[in-house]
Amino acid sequence: MKKKILAAALACAVLVLCAAGCGSQSSKSESSDGAASSAAGTKDSADEKAKITFVLDWTPNTNHTGLYVAQDKGWFDDAGLDVEIVSPPEDGAETLVGANKAQFGVSFQDSMLPTVAGENKMPVAAVAAVVQHNTSGIISLKGKGMDRPKGLEGKKYATWDLPIEQATLKRVVEADNGDFSKVELVPSTVTDEVSALQSGQVDAIWVFYGWAGVATEQAGLETDYFEFKDIDPVFDYYTPVIIANTDWAAQHPAETKAFLSALKKGYEFAIENPDAAADILLKAAPELDEGLVKASQSYLSKEYKSEVERWGYIDPARWNAFYGWINENGLFEAVIPDNTGFTNDYLE
Repeated sequence: MKKKILAAALACAVLVLCAAGCGSQSSKSESSDGAASSAAGTKDSADEKAKITFVLDWTPNTNHTGLYVAQDKGWFDDAGLDVEIVSPPEDGAETLVGANKAQFGVSFQDSMLPTVAGENKMPVAAVAAVVQHNTSGIISLKGKGMDRPKGLEGKKYATWDLPIEQATLKRVVEADNGDFSKVELVPSTVTDEVSALQSGQVDAIWVFYGWAGVATEQAGLETDYFEFKDIDPVFDYYTPVIIANTDWAAQHPAETKAFLSALKKGYEFAIENPDAAADILLKAAPELDEGLVKASQSYLSKEYKSEVERWGYIDPARWNAFYGWINENGLFEAVIPDNTGFTNDYLE
C-alpha cells in the first residue's frame, strides 16, 4: 500500500500518500504508455460501446476489487461500456486522466492535490470514494512503545521526505505531547514491511492497514498500530478515490454515471461476498498471494461503505477540512478553495 502512494506522490512532485497493493487485467490490460488511443472515451456509432480506459494507481490489490468484479460479471458491458484497465505510467494516474488518455483512475486526496489546484492543475476530480475512511497509520513491532505517537521519539521512522507526510506526522506527535524533533527520519521506500521491521532497518512505517497491516498479520508478526484519524479527525480524508477527467465527464454524463453505477455494483458485491470477490481479483491477478488477498478483502469489505448508505459518497466537510488544514499550514503553493477536486454529481 505504502509503495503505491509514494509513486503517486513523487509523480505529482509534492506530498504523500493512502500502501501497495500493475499488471495484466481481465480485459485487454496493457502498459498505459501507449494503451489509450485517441478514440478512448468515444464510440463511433449508436451500436458501439463507449470505450473507457481506467488506469490503476499501482499493482492490482483489494482497493480495486470492485472494478474487477464489475468487469468479470459483465456489468460494464451491460451498461454499454467497453472498459480497458491499464497500468499507471511513472508520472502517475493523475497525469494520464488529466490528459484524457484515461477517463478514470485511482488516486488519493493528498497526492492528487497538485492536479486539482495551483498553476499546473488539470481537468481532474474525485468522483467516488473507494473506502469511506482513511485507514492509514503508523505500524511498529509490538511492545516497542510506539502504540501512540509520542512513542516515536528516539525511533527510526521511514520517511518519503515529503512535506505533507512529515507535517502530518509532526501534528500527531505534538498532539500527543511529543517532540517531533526527536523522531529520527530515515529516508526509505519500504516495500516489505515485515522484513523492514524484523531487521530493525526502521522502527515505524506509514501503512494502509488493509494491505500492509494485514500482511504483517499473515506473517505472524505482532505489531502496534495507530491511525492518524484517531489522533486528529482532520486526517480522516479520502484515500483512495476514483478520479475522472472532468471535461470528458461533463461531455459524457450518461456514460460517467453508467460507469460509476456498474462500479458501485462491483463494490457492493465485494461487501456482501468478500471471499467470492477475492477469487475474482485473484483470477485477474494470479501473481497475488491468496492468503493475503482473502484476509485483506475481509478487512476492506467492511470499509468500502462503512456507515454510509451510498457507496462512493464524499462528505464535503471532511474533504474541505483536510485541504483547509493544508491551507492553514502553508503546505501548498496556492490557497485551495472549498469544494476543490471532487463531486458527487455522478453517483446514484
